[in-house]
Amino acid sequence: MTRLDDLKAKVNLDNLPKHVAIIMDGNGRWAQKRSLPRNFGHQEGMERVIEIVECASQLGIKYLTLYAFSTENWKRPKTEIDGLMKILVLYIRRELDRLHKNNIKLNILGDISKLPELPRKEVIKAIDKTKNNTKMVLNIALNYGGRDEIINGIKDLYKDIEVGKINYDEIDANLFSNYLYTKGQPDPDLVIRPSGELRISNFLLYQIAYSEFWFSDILWPDFKENNLYEAIIDYQNRNRRFGGI
Repeated sequence: MTRLDDLKAKVNLDNLPKHVAIIMDGNGRWAQKRSLPRNFGHQEGMERVIEIVECASQLGIKYLTLYAFSTENWKRPKTEIDGLMKILVLYIRRELDRLHKNNIKLNILGDISKLPELPRKEVIKAIDKTKNNTKMVLNIALNYGGRDEIINGIKDLYKDIEVGKINYDEIDANLFSNYLYTKGQPDPDLVIRPSGELRISNFLLYQIAYSEFWFSDILWPDFKENNLYEAIIDYQNRNRRFGGI
């Protein structure tokens, strides 16, 4: 039995996290360790996206969120940003038919209006093509920032209060969640961060209040199927109390 087979045997399919979120980190360092330009790391990281999406879908994960590009990433060199946008277009063109065939719905968390025209058009096309798929929701956090999401949600909620659509006394956590990009989705049960960094990086700040975290020193381009199984097995061995005893 291979190590992967052994890990698969340990997973309790009756206790899977409904929503797994991953901060894909370490592409640049992976490339630099090999004396390659950073975009080579992003290209290799795209291959891991393909592998992990397929693995999560086959396993039965209902929601998978991947942090691809933050609102702060615009500060990076233009050559790197241009390379990332080209990789995004390549990924969609290469994988859209397979996503659709596998009944996976693509959803975007973030403000895609700021993207260059070509990647924006490709993203919109992919969203439209997969909108009725039901096996798994694949959230790509793209031009995403957790603080921006909360502020925008507050603004939209305030507008609805002003026009009388919402009464002030009705506001609670459940209602406010309808003003976030993840409207209608469960909060992440498990947040995975490879690369050795121990921070949230402005990711799903509202939604991860009671998420379990799994950190690893593995750089994202080296993150494989067996690592996802390791994270899920570790999650299944935890006692989630949600503030109780």
